[in-house]
Amino acid sequence: MSSTASKLFSTRNLIILSCFIIIAYLLPYFILGENTHIRVHDNLDSNIVWYKILSESGMIFSSPDAPLDQIINGLPRSALQSAFDGVVWLYVLFDPFTAYTMNQTLMRFAAFFGMYFLLKNHIIKEDKQRFITVGVALSFALLPFWPSGALSIAGLPLALHLFLSIRKFEIKTPKRYFFYLFLITFFSSFILTFIFFLSLMGMIWLIDWVRKKQFNPTFFFSIVGMTFIYLIKNYMLIYSMFINSNFVSHRDEMDLGYNDFLETKKLFLENFFKSHTHVLDLHNELIFPVVLVAFVIGLVKKQNIIPILSLLILNIFFTAIYALWYWEGTRFLKDNYMIFNTFNFSRIHFLKPLIWYILFALALFIIWKNFKLSRFIIIAILIGQCYLGFVESEEFKYSKANTPTFKEFYATELFSNIDNYIGKDKKEYRVVSVAMHPTIAQYNGFYTLDTYNNTIPIKYKHDFRKIIEPELKKNKHLKTYFDSWGSRLYMFVDQLGERYVFTKNSKYTIENLNINTKELKNLGGDYLLSGLPIDNYKDIGLKFETSFEHPDTNWIVYLYYVE
Repeated sequence: MSSTASKLFSTRNLIILSCFIIIAYLLPYFILGENTHIRVHDNLDSNIVWYKILSESGMIFSSPDAPLDQIINGLPRSALQSAFDGVVWLYVLFDPFTAYTMNQTLMRFAAFFGMYFLLKNHIIKEDKQRFITVGVALSFALLPFWPSGALSIAGLPLALHLFLSIRKFEIKTPKRYFFYLFLITFFSSFILTFIFFLSLMGMIWLIDWVRKKQFNPTFFFSIVGMTFIYLIKNYMLIYSMFINSNFVSHRDEMDLGYNDFLETKKLFLENFFKSHTHVLDLHNELIFPVVLVAFVIGLVKKQNIIPILSLLILNIFFTAIYALWYWEGTRFLKDNYMIFNTFNFSRIHFLKPLIWYILFALALFIIWKNFKLSRFIIIAILIGQCYLGFVESEEFKYSKANTPTFKEFYATELFSNIDNYIGKDKKEYRVVSVAMHPTIAQYNGFYTLDTYNNTIPIKYKHDFRKIIEPELKKNKHLKTYFDSWGSRLYMFVDQLGERYVFTKNSKYTIENLNINTKELKNLGGDYLLSGLPIDNYKDIGLKFETSFEHPDTNWIVYLYYVE
Protein backbone atom coordinates (compact mmCIF):
# COMPACT_ATOMS: atom_id res chain seq x y z
CA MET A 1 0.00 0.00 0.00
CA SER A 2 1.33 3.49 -0.85
CA SER A 3 2.53 5.82 1.87
CA THR A 4 -0.37 8.20 1.12
CA ALA A 5 -2.89 5.40 1.55
CA SER A 6 -1.09 4.25 4.70
CA LYS A 7 -1.43 7.71 6.19
CA LEU A 8 -5.05 7.95 5.10
CA PHE A 9 -5.88 4.61 6.73
CA SER A 10 -3.69 5.11 9.79
CA THR A 11 -4.99 3.80 13.10
CA ARG A 12 -5.59 7.33 14.32
CA ASN A 13 -7.67 8.27 11.29
CA LEU A 14 -9.63 5.02 11.44
CA ILE A 15 -10.47 5.65 15.10
CA ILE A 16 -11.56 9.22 14.33
CA LEU A 17 -13.72 7.97 11.45
CA SER A 18 -15.27 5.32 13.71
CA CYS A 19 -16.10 7.93 16.34
CA PHE A 20 -17.86 10.05 13.71
CA ILE A 21 -19.86 6.99 12.60
CA ILE A 22 -20.88 6.31 16.21
CA ILE A 23 -21.91 9.96 16.57
CA ALA A 24 -23.98 9.64 13.38
CA TYR A 25 -25.59 6.52 14.90
CA LEU A 26 -26.49 8.56 18.00
CA LEU A 27 -27.65 11.72 16.20
CA PRO A 28 -31.40 10.90 16.25
CA TYR A 29 -31.38 11.01 20.06
CA PHE A 30 -29.80 14.48 20.04
CA ILE A 31 -31.74 15.93 17.08
CA LEU A 32 -35.20 14.37 17.47
CA GLY A 33 -35.20 14.20 21.25
CA GLU A 34 -38.40 12.67 22.60
CA ASN A 35 -39.66 12.26 19.05
CA THR A 36 -37.17 9.41 18.63
CA HIS A 37 -38.55 5.91 18.13
CA ILE A 38 -37.10 3.57 20.73
CA ARG A 39 -37.60 0.02 21.89
CA VAL A 40 -40.83 -0.78 23.77
CA HIS A 41 -40.19 -4.31 25.10
CA ASP A 42 -38.27 -4.28 28.40
CA ASN A 43 -37.55 -0.61 27.88
CA LEU A 44 -40.41 1.86 27.46
CA ASP A 45 -42.72 -0.64 29.15
CA SER A 46 -40.53 -1.06 32.22
CA ASN A 47 -36.97 0.01 32.99
CA ILE A 48 -37.21 3.67 31.98
CA VAL A 49 -40.22 4.09 34.27
CA TRP A 50 -38.53 2.22 37.12
CA TYR A 51 -35.61 4.64 36.97
CA LYS A 52 -37.93 7.66 36.75
CA ILE A 53 -40.11 6.60 39.65
CA LEU A 54 -37.12 5.87 41.85
CA SER A 55 -35.34 9.11 40.97
CA GLU A 56 -38.46 11.15 41.85
CA SER A 57 -39.52 9.17 44.90
CA GLY A 58 -37.07 10.61 47.41
CA MET A 59 -36.47 6.99 48.46
CA ILE A 60 -33.15 6.21 46.78
CA PHE A 61 -31.49 5.59 50.14
CA SER A 62 -34.56 4.17 51.89
CA SER A 63 -34.48 0.77 53.55
CA PRO A 64 -35.17 -2.29 51.39
CA ASP A 65 -38.53 -2.80 53.14
CA ALA A 66 -39.77 0.75 52.54
CA PRO A 67 -42.91 0.76 50.34
CA LEU A 68 -43.10 2.68 47.07
CA ASP A 69 -46.79 3.53 47.32
CA GLN A 70 -47.17 4.49 43.66
CA ILE A 71 -46.85 0.85 42.60
CA ILE A 72 -49.19 -1.97 43.78
CA ASN A 73 -50.05 -0.24 47.07
CA GLY A 74 -46.44 -0.44 48.20
CA LEU A 75 -43.80 -2.16 46.08
CA PRO A 76 -40.80 -2.89 48.32
CA ARG A 77 -37.90 -0.53 47.69
CA SER A 78 -35.69 -3.59 47.16
CA ALA A 79 -37.56 -4.38 43.93
CA LEU A 80 -35.86 -1.47 42.14
CA GLN A 81 -32.22 -0.59 41.51
CA SER A 82 -29.96 0.18 44.43
CA ALA A 83 -28.62 3.61 45.36
CA PHE A 84 -25.25 2.59 43.91
CA ASP A 85 -26.51 2.07 40.38
CA GLY A 86 -24.90 4.61 38.08
CA VAL A 87 -27.85 4.80 35.68
CA VAL A 88 -30.14 5.75 38.57
CA TRP A 89 -28.08 8.89 39.05
CA LEU A 90 -28.33 9.78 35.39
CA TYR A 91 -32.11 9.87 35.91
CA VAL A 92 -31.70 11.88 39.11
CA LEU A 93 -29.55 14.51 37.40
CA PHE A 94 -31.33 14.70 34.05
CA ASP A 95 -34.80 14.29 32.56
CA PRO A 96 -35.60 10.70 31.48
CA PHE A 97 -34.87 11.07 27.78
CA THR A 98 -31.59 12.94 28.35
CA ALA A 99 -30.54 10.24 30.81
CA TYR A 100 -31.48 7.59 28.24
CA THR A 101 -29.42 9.35 25.56
CA MET A 102 -26.40 9.66 27.83
CA ASN A 103 -26.62 5.96 28.65
CA GLN A 104 -26.75 5.10 24.93
CA THR A 105 -23.69 7.29 24.31
CA LEU A 106 -21.77 5.68 27.17
CA MET A 107 -22.56 2.20 25.85
CA ARG A 108 -21.41 2.91 22.30
CA PHE A 109 -18.07 4.48 23.13
CA ALA A 110 -17.27 2.02 25.93
CA ALA A 111 -18.06 -0.84 23.53
CA PHE A 112 -15.86 0.61 20.78
CA PHE A 113 -12.78 1.44 22.81
CA GLY A 114 -13.13 -1.65 24.99
CA MET A 115 -13.21 -3.98 22.00
CA TYR A 116 -10.44 -2.04 20.24
CA PHE A 117 -8.04 -2.28 23.19
CA LEU A 118 -8.97 -5.92 23.80
CA LEU A 119 -8.18 -6.90 20.21
CA LYS A 120 -5.13 -4.65 19.92
CA ASN A 121 -3.45 -5.79 23.12
CA HIS A 122 -4.53 -9.40 23.48
CA ILE A 123 -5.91 -10.87 20.24
CA ILE A 124 -4.28 -9.29 17.15
CA LYS A 125 -1.08 -7.54 18.12
CA GLU A 126 0.38 -6.82 14.67
CA ASP A 127 0.16 -3.15 13.66
CA LYS A 128 -0.62 -3.97 10.03
CA GLN A 129 -4.02 -5.32 10.99
CA ARG A 130 -5.30 -2.24 12.79
CA PHE A 131 -8.08 -1.86 10.20
CA ILE A 132 -9.36 -5.24 11.43
CA THR A 133 -9.26 -4.29 15.11
CA VAL A 134 -10.85 -0.89 14.50
CA GLY A 135 -13.47 -2.30 12.10
CA VAL A 136 -14.50 -5.14 14.41
CA ALA A 137 -14.62 -2.73 17.36
CA LEU A 138 -16.89 -0.39 15.39
CA SER A 139 -19.22 -3.18 14.30
CA PHE A 140 -19.48 -4.30 17.95
CA ALA A 141 -20.23 -0.74 19.09
CA LEU A 142 -23.16 -0.51 16.66
CA LEU A 143 -24.94 -3.57 18.04
CA PRO A 144 -28.53 -3.10 19.28
CA PHE A 145 -27.58 -3.53 22.93
CA TRP A 146 -30.44 -3.84 25.39
CA PRO A 147 -30.58 -0.18 26.57
CA SER A 148 -31.11 -0.78 30.28
CA GLY A 149 -28.20 -3.21 30.38
CA ALA A 150 -25.82 -0.22 30.16
CA LEU A 151 -22.32 -1.75 30.27
CA SER A 152 -23.56 -5.24 31.17
CA ILE A 153 -22.83 -6.40 27.60
CA ALA A 154 -21.32 -3.34 25.93
CA GLY A 155 -18.67 -3.14 28.67
CA LEU A 156 -17.56 -6.78 28.58
CA PRO A 157 -14.67 -6.26 26.11
CA LEU A 158 -13.31 -3.43 28.23
CA ALA A 159 -13.58 -5.54 31.38
CA LEU A 160 -11.84 -8.46 29.69
CA HIS A 161 -9.05 -6.18 28.44
CA LEU A 162 -8.54 -4.84 31.96
CA PHE A 163 -8.46 -8.27 33.58
CA LEU A 164 -6.12 -9.77 30.99
CA SER A 165 -3.82 -6.79 31.47
CA ILE A 166 -3.90 -7.26 35.25
CA ARG A 167 -3.20 -10.95 34.77
CA LYS A 168 -0.18 -10.12 32.61
CA PHE A 169 1.35 -7.15 34.42
CA GLU A 170 0.25 -8.04 37.98
CA ILE A 171 1.41 -5.41 40.45
CA LYS A 172 2.85 -3.28 37.61
CA THR A 173 -0.61 -2.79 36.08
CA PRO A 174 -1.43 0.94 35.64
CA LYS A 175 -3.55 2.11 38.55
CA ARG A 176 -6.15 3.59 36.24
CA TYR A 177 -7.11 0.05 35.14
CA PHE A 178 -8.40 -0.73 38.62
CA PHE A 179 -10.31 2.56 38.61
CA TYR A 180 -11.97 1.62 35.28
CA LEU A 181 -13.04 -1.73 36.74
CA PHE A 182 -14.46 0.14 39.71
CA LEU A 183 -16.53 2.37 37.40
CA ILE A 184 -17.82 -0.54 35.31
CA THR A 185 -19.45 -2.10 38.39
CA PHE A 186 -21.73 0.92 38.80
CA PHE A 187 -22.95 0.84 35.20
CA SER A 188 -23.46 -2.90 34.77
CA SER A 189 -25.44 -5.76 36.22
CA PHE A 190 -23.92 -8.49 38.36
CA ILE A 191 -26.84 -10.89 38.00
CA LEU A 192 -27.25 -10.30 34.27
CA THR A 193 -23.71 -10.91 33.02
CA PHE A 194 -20.89 -10.18 35.40
CA ILE A 195 -21.56 -13.07 37.76
CA PHE A 196 -20.77 -15.33 34.81
CA PHE A 197 -17.93 -13.16 33.52
CA LEU A 198 -16.21 -13.05 36.91
CA SER A 199 -16.68 -16.80 37.28
CA LEU A 200 -14.81 -17.27 34.00
CA MET A 201 -12.05 -14.93 35.22
CA GLY A 202 -11.87 -17.02 38.37
CA MET A 203 -11.50 -20.18 36.31
CA ILE A 204 -8.66 -18.59 34.32
CA TRP A 205 -6.94 -17.61 37.55
CA LEU A 206 -7.36 -21.14 38.96
CA ILE A 207 -6.02 -22.79 35.79
CA ASP A 208 -3.00 -20.47 35.88
CA TRP A 209 -2.37 -21.34 39.53
CA VAL A 210 -2.57 -25.09 38.87
CA ARG A 211 -0.49 -25.05 35.69
CA LYS A 212 2.11 -22.41 36.54
CA LYS A 213 2.12 -22.76 40.33
CA GLN A 214 1.75 -18.99 40.53
CA PHE A 215 -0.87 -17.47 42.78
CA ASN A 216 -0.96 -14.06 41.00
CA PRO A 217 -2.49 -12.15 43.94
CA THR A 218 -3.16 -8.99 41.91
CA PHE A 219 -5.35 -10.88 39.44
CA PHE A 220 -7.04 -12.85 42.22
CA PHE A 221 -7.87 -9.86 44.40
CA SER A 222 -9.09 -7.88 41.39
CA ILE A 223 -11.67 -10.60 40.74
CA VAL A 224 -12.60 -10.82 44.43
CA GLY A 225 -12.63 -7.05 44.79
CA MET A 226 -14.97 -6.48 41.85
CA THR A 227 -17.27 -9.23 43.14
CA PHE A 228 -17.30 -7.63 46.57
CA ILE A 229 -18.20 -4.23 45.11
CA TYR A 230 -21.06 -5.84 43.19
CA LEU A 231 -22.32 -7.42 46.41
CA ILE A 232 -22.30 -4.03 48.11
CA LYS A 233 -24.04 -2.47 45.12
CA ASN A 234 -26.73 -5.18 45.24
CA TYR A 235 -27.37 -4.92 48.98
CA MET A 236 -31.09 -4.54 48.31
CA LEU A 237 -31.29 -7.87 46.48
CA ILE A 238 -29.14 -9.66 49.05
CA TYR A 239 -31.25 -8.31 51.88
CA SER A 240 -34.56 -9.35 50.33
CA MET A 241 -33.28 -12.82 49.33
CA PHE A 242 -31.20 -13.86 52.33
CA ILE A 243 -31.96 -11.61 55.30
CA ASN A 244 -35.59 -10.49 55.22
CA SER A 245 -37.49 -13.69 55.97
CA ASN A 246 -40.80 -11.80 55.90
CA PHE A 247 -40.55 -10.97 52.21
CA VAL A 248 -41.64 -13.73 49.84
CA SER A 249 -41.18 -12.91 46.15
CA HIS A 250 -43.40 -14.16 43.35
CA ARG A 251 -40.19 -15.64 41.92
CA ASP A 252 -40.41 -18.37 44.57
CA GLU A 253 -43.29 -19.93 42.69
CA MET A 254 -41.96 -19.48 39.17
CA ASP A 255 -42.46 -22.69 37.29
CA LEU A 256 -40.51 -22.50 34.02
CA GLY A 257 -38.91 -25.21 31.93
CA TYR A 258 -41.27 -27.76 30.38
CA ASN A 259 -39.92 -27.96 26.83
CA ASP A 260 -39.61 -31.45 25.42
CA PHE A 261 -36.46 -32.55 23.57
CA LEU A 262 -37.61 -31.32 20.15
CA GLU A 263 -38.61 -27.92 21.56
CA THR A 264 -35.27 -27.72 23.34
CA LYS A 265 -33.42 -28.53 20.11
CA LYS A 266 -35.39 -25.83 18.28
CA LEU A 267 -34.62 -23.31 21.03
CA PHE A 268 -30.92 -24.19 20.83
CA LEU A 269 -30.81 -23.64 17.07
CA GLU A 270 -32.78 -20.39 17.24
CA ASN A 271 -30.54 -18.99 19.96
CA PHE A 272 -27.33 -20.09 18.29
CA PHE A 273 -28.15 -18.67 14.86
CA LYS A 274 -30.49 -15.77 15.69
CA SER A 275 -29.48 -14.85 19.25
CA HIS A 276 -31.87 -13.46 21.86
CA THR A 277 -33.81 -10.19 21.86
CA HIS A 278 -31.70 -8.83 24.74
CA VAL A 279 -28.37 -9.85 23.18
CA LEU A 280 -28.75 -9.48 19.43
CA ASP A 281 -25.20 -9.92 18.12
CA LEU A 282 -26.09 -9.94 14.39
CA HIS A 283 -23.62 -12.74 13.72
CA ASN A 284 -25.69 -14.99 11.49
CA GLU A 285 -25.47 -13.17 8.13
CA LEU A 286 -21.75 -12.38 7.89
CA ILE A 287 -19.77 -13.28 11.01
CA PHE A 288 -20.70 -16.95 11.22
CA PRO A 289 -19.97 -17.67 7.52
CA VAL A 290 -16.66 -15.77 7.80
CA VAL A 291 -15.70 -17.82 10.86
CA LEU A 292 -16.50 -21.06 9.02
CA VAL A 293 -14.47 -19.98 5.98
CA ALA A 294 -11.52 -19.03 8.17
CA PHE A 295 -11.77 -22.35 10.00
CA VAL A 296 -11.60 -24.27 6.72
CA ILE A 297 -8.68 -22.13 5.50
CA GLY A 298 -6.86 -22.78 8.74
CA LEU A 299 -7.38 -26.53 8.38
CA VAL A 300 -6.20 -26.59 4.77
CA LYS A 301 -3.20 -24.35 5.43
CA LYS A 302 -2.39 -26.25 8.65
CA GLN A 303 -2.52 -23.08 10.73
CA ASN A 304 -3.44 -22.71 14.38
CA ILE A 305 -7.22 -22.98 14.55
CA ILE A 306 -7.38 -23.91 18.24
CA PRO A 307 -8.45 -20.36 19.33
CA ILE A 308 -11.33 -20.31 16.82
CA LEU A 309 -12.39 -23.86 17.63
CA SER A 310 -12.23 -23.23 21.39
CA LEU A 311 -14.31 -20.04 21.24
CA LEU A 312 -16.84 -21.62 18.89
CA ILE A 313 -17.26 -24.55 21.29
CA LEU A 314 -17.64 -22.08 24.16
CA ASN A 315 -20.52 -20.32 22.38
CA ILE A 316 -22.12 -23.68 21.61
CA PHE A 317 -21.79 -24.55 25.30
CA PHE A 318 -23.40 -21.26 26.40
CA THR A 319 -26.25 -21.83 23.94
CA ALA A 320 -26.75 -25.36 25.24
CA ILE A 321 -27.05 -24.10 28.82
CA TYR A 322 -29.67 -21.59 27.67
CA ALA A 323 -31.73 -24.24 25.84
CA LEU A 324 -31.41 -26.86 28.58
CA TRP A 325 -32.59 -24.35 31.17
CA TYR A 326 -36.08 -24.63 29.66
CA TRP A 327 -35.91 -28.41 29.11
CA GLU A 328 -38.21 -30.62 31.14
CA GLY A 329 -35.21 -32.85 31.90
CA THR A 330 -33.78 -30.18 34.22
CA ARG A 331 -36.99 -29.85 36.22
CA PHE A 332 -35.50 -31.83 39.11
CA LEU A 333 -33.15 -28.92 39.82
CA LYS A 334 -35.97 -26.37 39.97
CA ASP A 335 -38.23 -28.69 41.93
CA ASN A 336 -35.61 -29.39 44.59
CA TYR A 337 -33.43 -26.29 44.76
CA MET A 338 -35.10 -22.88 45.06
CA ILE A 339 -32.06 -21.02 43.67
CA PHE A 340 -32.76 -22.55 40.24
CA ASN A 341 -36.21 -20.93 40.27
CA THR A 342 -35.21 -17.52 41.57
CA PHE A 343 -31.98 -17.10 39.58
CA ASN A 344 -31.79 -17.48 35.81
CA PHE A 345 -28.60 -19.41 35.06
CA SER A 346 -29.44 -19.45 31.34
CA ARG A 347 -28.28 -15.83 31.13
CA ILE A 348 -24.75 -17.09 30.71
CA HIS A 349 -25.52 -16.86 26.99
CA PHE A 350 -25.38 -13.06 27.40
CA LEU A 351 -21.59 -13.48 27.09
CA LYS A 352 -21.92 -14.68 23.49
CA PRO A 353 -21.64 -11.29 21.71
CA LEU A 354 -18.19 -10.84 23.23
CA ILE A 355 -17.13 -14.27 21.98
CA TRP A 356 -18.59 -13.80 18.48
CA TYR A 357 -16.69 -10.56 17.87
CA ILE A 358 -13.40 -11.99 19.08
CA LEU A 359 -14.06 -14.87 16.68
CA PHE A 360 -14.82 -12.34 13.96
CA ALA A 361 -11.45 -10.63 14.42
CA LEU A 362 -9.56 -13.94 14.49
CA ALA A 363 -11.33 -15.13 11.33
CA LEU A 364 -10.56 -11.91 9.43
CA PHE A 365 -6.92 -12.17 10.51
CA ILE A 366 -6.66 -15.69 9.05
CA ILE A 367 -8.24 -14.53 5.78
CA TRP A 368 -5.85 -11.55 5.65
CA LYS A 369 -2.81 -13.79 6.04
CA ASN A 370 -3.77 -16.14 3.23
CA PHE A 371 -5.01 -13.97 0.36
CA LYS A 372 -3.20 -11.12 -1.41
CA LEU A 373 -6.35 -9.15 -2.13
CA SER A 374 -7.87 -9.96 1.22
CA ARG A 375 -7.67 -6.36 2.47
CA PHE A 376 -10.45 -5.31 0.08
CA ILE A 377 -12.53 -8.38 0.93
CA ILE A 378 -12.14 -7.71 4.65
CA ILE A 379 -13.02 -4.03 4.29
CA ALA A 380 -16.17 -5.01 2.38
CA ILE A 381 -17.12 -7.50 5.10
CA LEU A 382 -16.53 -4.94 7.85
CA ILE A 383 -18.60 -2.31 6.02
CA GLY A 384 -21.36 -4.89 5.60
CA GLN A 385 -21.35 -5.80 9.28
CA CYS A 386 -21.37 -2.15 10.35
CA TYR A 387 -24.30 -1.57 8.00
CA LEU A 388 -26.22 -4.42 9.67
CA GLY A 389 -25.69 -2.72 13.02
CA PHE A 390 -26.58 0.73 11.74
CA VAL A 391 -29.96 -0.33 10.34
CA GLU A 392 -30.76 -1.96 13.69
CA SER A 393 -30.48 1.41 15.42
CA GLU A 394 -33.64 2.28 17.34
CA GLU A 395 -34.85 5.18 15.19
CA PHE A 396 -34.18 3.33 11.95
CA LYS A 397 -35.70 0.03 13.09
CA TYR A 398 -38.72 1.18 15.08
CA SER A 399 -39.78 4.00 12.80
CA LYS A 400 -40.06 1.41 10.02
CA ALA A 401 -42.02 -0.82 12.40
CA ASN A 402 -44.35 2.13 13.07
CA THR A 403 -44.08 1.86 16.84
CA PRO A 404 -44.61 5.01 18.95
CA THR A 405 -41.90 7.51 19.75
CA PHE A 406 -40.85 8.20 23.33
CA LYS A 407 -43.18 11.20 23.46
CA GLU A 408 -46.09 9.40 21.81
CA PHE A 409 -45.76 6.38 24.08
CA TYR A 410 -45.87 8.20 27.41
CA ALA A 411 -48.41 10.80 26.20
CA THR A 412 -47.83 13.22 29.07
CA GLU A 413 -50.27 15.90 27.88
CA LEU A 414 -53.04 13.38 27.33
CA PHE A 415 -52.58 11.93 30.81
CA SER A 416 -52.44 15.43 32.25
CA ASN A 417 -55.93 15.91 30.82
CA ILE A 418 -57.05 12.69 32.49
CA ASP A 419 -55.59 13.89 35.77
CA ASN A 420 -57.40 17.23 35.47
CA TYR A 421 -60.68 15.49 34.65
CA ILE A 422 -60.49 13.23 37.72
CA GLY A 423 -59.59 16.29 39.76
CA LYS A 424 -58.17 14.55 42.82
CA ASP A 425 -54.71 14.10 44.23
CA LYS A 426 -53.27 11.01 42.54
CA LYS A 427 -52.42 9.54 45.94
CA GLU A 428 -56.14 9.35 46.75
CA TYR A 429 -57.11 6.79 44.11
CA ARG A 430 -55.75 3.80 42.21
CA VAL A 431 -55.98 2.87 38.55
CA VAL A 432 -55.46 -0.18 36.36
CA SER A 433 -54.86 -0.30 32.61
CA VAL A 434 -56.47 -2.52 29.96
CA ALA A 435 -55.03 -2.82 26.44
CA MET A 436 -52.20 -0.56 27.60
CA HIS A 437 -48.93 -0.95 29.45
CA PRO A 438 -49.45 0.17 33.07
CA THR A 439 -46.07 1.91 33.01
CA ILE A 440 -47.63 4.66 30.85
CA ALA A 441 -49.85 5.62 33.77
CA GLN A 442 -46.93 5.17 36.19
CA TYR A 443 -44.70 7.45 34.11
CA ASN A 444 -47.37 10.14 34.43
CA GLY A 445 -47.54 9.84 38.21
CA PHE A 446 -50.68 7.72 38.57
CA TYR A 447 -50.82 5.14 41.37
CA THR A 448 -51.36 1.74 39.77
CA LEU A 449 -52.49 -1.64 41.04
CA ASP A 450 -50.99 -3.33 37.98
CA THR A 451 -47.30 -3.32 37.09
CA TYR A 452 -44.32 -5.02 35.52
CA ASN A 453 -41.44 -5.65 37.90
CA ASN A 454 -38.73 -8.23 38.47
CA THR A 455 -39.89 -9.05 41.96
CA ILE A 456 -43.36 -8.66 43.46
CA PRO A 457 -44.73 -9.78 46.85
CA ILE A 458 -46.29 -13.17 46.27
CA LYS A 459 -49.36 -12.33 48.36
CA TYR A 460 -50.10 -9.32 46.19
CA LYS A 461 -49.76 -11.44 43.05
CA HIS A 462 -52.37 -13.84 44.45
CA ASP A 463 -54.70 -10.97 45.40
CA PHE A 464 -54.35 -9.39 41.95
CA ARG A 465 -54.99 -12.73 40.28
CA LYS A 466 -58.53 -12.77 41.71
CA ILE A 467 -59.36 -9.74 39.55
CA ILE A 468 -58.35 -11.34 36.26
CA GLU A 469 -59.15 -14.95 37.12
CA PRO A 470 -62.28 -15.08 34.87
CA GLU A 471 -60.16 -13.97 31.87
CA LEU A 472 -57.36 -16.40 32.70
CA LYS A 473 -59.86 -19.25 32.74
CA LYS A 474 -60.75 -18.43 29.13
CA ASN A 475 -57.14 -18.51 27.90
CA LYS A 476 -54.80 -21.37 28.84
CA HIS A 477 -51.74 -19.57 27.48
CA LEU A 478 -52.35 -16.42 29.53
CA LYS A 479 -53.06 -18.51 32.62
CA THR A 480 -49.76 -20.37 32.27
CA TYR A 481 -47.94 -17.12 31.46
CA PHE A 482 -49.26 -15.43 34.59
CA ASP A 483 -49.03 -18.37 36.98
CA SER A 484 -45.64 -19.76 35.93
CA TRP A 485 -43.85 -16.41 35.50
CA GLY A 486 -45.97 -13.54 36.77
CA SER A 487 -43.68 -10.53 36.51
CA ARG A 488 -46.33 -8.80 34.42
CA LEU A 489 -49.27 -8.10 36.70
CA TYR A 490 -51.43 -6.98 33.79
CA MET A 491 -55.17 -6.81 33.28
CA PHE A 492 -55.01 -9.67 30.82
CA VAL A 493 -57.84 -10.06 28.33
CA ASP A 494 -58.47 -13.33 26.52
CA GLN A 495 -59.49 -11.54 23.31
CA LEU A 496 -56.24 -9.53 23.19
CA GLY A 497 -53.71 -12.10 24.36
CA GLU A 498 -50.27 -10.55 24.91
CA ARG A 499 -50.98 -7.44 22.86
CA TYR A 500 -50.84 -4.23 24.84
CA VAL A 501 -50.43 -1.52 22.19
CA PHE A 502 -53.49 -0.28 20.28
CA THR A 503 -53.51 3.04 18.43
CA LYS A 504 -56.37 5.50 17.97
CA ASN A 505 -56.86 4.00 14.51
CA SER A 506 -57.49 0.52 15.87
CA LYS A 507 -60.79 -1.08 14.89
CA TYR A 508 -60.82 -3.37 17.92
CA THR A 509 -63.33 -3.22 20.72
CA ILE A 510 -63.29 -5.39 23.82
CA GLU A 511 -66.49 -7.31 23.36
CA ASN A 512 -66.83 -9.34 26.54
CA LEU A 513 -64.48 -8.27 29.31
CA ASN A 514 -64.87 -10.58 32.29
CA ILE A 515 -63.05 -9.25 35.32
CA ASN A 516 -63.96 -9.34 38.99
CA THR A 517 -64.61 -5.67 39.72
CA LYS A 518 -65.54 -6.49 43.31
CA GLU A 519 -62.01 -7.78 43.92
CA LEU A 520 -60.65 -4.77 42.01
CA LYS A 521 -62.53 -2.48 44.38
CA ASN A 522 -61.36 -4.46 47.41
CA LEU A 523 -57.75 -3.96 46.28
CA GLY A 524 -58.37 -0.22 46.07
CA GLY A 525 -59.15 0.19 42.38
CA ASP A 526 -61.14 3.29 41.48
CA TYR A 527 -60.56 3.81 37.76
CA LEU A 528 -59.84 1.67 34.74
CA LEU A 529 -57.91 3.15 31.81
CA SER A 530 -58.49 1.29 28.57
CA GLY A 531 -56.81 1.65 25.20
CA LEU A 532 -59.95 0.22 23.59
CA PRO A 533 -63.69 0.72 24.18
CA ILE A 534 -65.33 -1.95 26.35
CA ASP A 535 -68.72 -3.03 25.03
CA ASN A 536 -70.04 -4.70 28.18
CA TYR A 537 -68.75 -2.23 30.77
CA LYS A 538 -72.17 -1.87 32.44
CA ASP A 539 -72.51 -5.62 32.96
CA ILE A 540 -69.30 -5.84 35.01
CA GLY A 541 -69.82 -2.86 37.29
CA LEU A 542 -68.02 -0.11 35.37
CA LYS A 543 -69.25 3.39 34.60
CA PHE A 544 -67.98 5.05 31.44
CA GLU A 545 -66.73 8.56 32.14
CA THR A 546 -65.26 9.88 28.88
CA SER A 547 -62.51 9.30 26.34
CA PHE A 548 -59.30 11.26 25.82
CA GLU A 549 -57.06 11.82 22.84
CA HIS A 550 -54.35 14.27 21.87
CA PRO A 551 -52.69 15.13 18.54
CA ASP A 552 -49.23 14.36 19.98
CA THR A 553 -50.02 10.74 20.74
CA ASN A 554 -51.43 7.69 19.00
CA TRP A 555 -53.64 6.66 21.90
CA ILE A 556 -57.29 7.05 22.76
CA VAL A 557 -57.81 6.37 26.45
CA TYR A 558 -61.27 5.37 27.65
CA LEU A 559 -61.84 6.19 31.32
CA TYR A 560 -64.12 3.95 33.41
CA TYR A 561 -65.07 4.33 37.06
CA VAL A 562 -65.26 1.19 39.20
CA GLU A 563 -68.66 1.34 40.90
